[in-house]
Amino acid sequence: MERPSRQRQREQQAEQTSDETLQCPECSSTDVITDADQGELVCDDCGLVIDERSIDRGPEWRAFNHSERQSKSRVGAPITETMHDRGLTTTIDWKDKDAYGRSLSSEKRSQMHRLRKWQERIRTKDAGERNLQFALSEIDRMASALGVPRSVREVASVIYRRALNEDLIRGRSIEGVATSALYAACRQEGIPRSLDEVAEVSRVPQKEIGRTYRYISQELGLELKPVDPKQFVPRFASALELSEEVQAKATEIIDVSAEQGLLSGKSPTGFAAAAIYAASLLCNEKKTQREVADVAQVTEVTIRNRYQEQIEAMGFR
Repeated sequence: MERPSRQRQREQQAEQTSDETLQCPECSSTDVITDADQGELVCDDCGLVIDERSIDRGPEWRAFNHSERQSKSRVGAPITETMHDRGLTTTIDWKDKDAYGRSLSSEKRSQMHRLRKWQERIRTKDAGERNLQFALSEIDRMASALGVPRSVREVASVIYRRALNEDLIRGRSIEGVATSALYAACRQEGIPRSLDEVAEVSRVPQKEIGRTYRYISQELGLELKPVDPKQFVPRFASALELSEEVQAKATEIIDVSAEQGLLSGKSPTGFAAAAIYAASLLCNEKKTQREVADVAQVTEVTIRNRYQEQIEAMGFR
């Protein structure tokens, strides 16, 4: 009965020592480096070998680039929420070649074709999984069209799964809930994408997306902060080929006008577009209201109204 308790004490001591910062016993320096080739812990200040013949817990093979590392790795892809089965099922490659790269015979090709067909059929066991697969594929398609990073797709997939578990999809279209989940993920991850841009790549009207987004964010308790107009400035300025000076001036205009309460109740894209237009005039890199409006997907009237307010806030009138 004493052996397990002693072993547990040793494990706790080992965890405590691993959590503590390594310190050189000779010069008390914490600048300790690991020499993986020699299997040693060496003090970088005085050169004392603190530990030698340490166990290498890495793979037994070596790789010098990414493709070589991928070919030698013996593990599969990580679990992802963007697939209905989380990527745990196997897939049959579409290439009709064997492990050595040689083409298969006609008999083997027909056999592999049948196997692929049945593989696709058995990956979804019921209508619920088929609907989930369709929704996640829609999220991936729209995310690719919007150019958002992989993390946003993962968050959008998690939000859709939560809405599915809470039975929030009943009475609503799958495309509408998937688009709303993607828009909520963009808001949550701080990726500047307006509702107009999301609706442009979606197959549902913008009014339905906004209504569904408000519903699922309220039901799921998503804590989403208001969109900061400054997030749109770099992308709009890059599309208009404006300098960094204009971007800095537009950011200053947004900060000054927001401090005076002019941002309340205003569209962040229109506010950012007006600030860029005003900054381009102040920095002698003039862009027309039509050019800025086309990039920001707002009307020229919106830019004129916000522009007048921002210029007055800056004290130029």
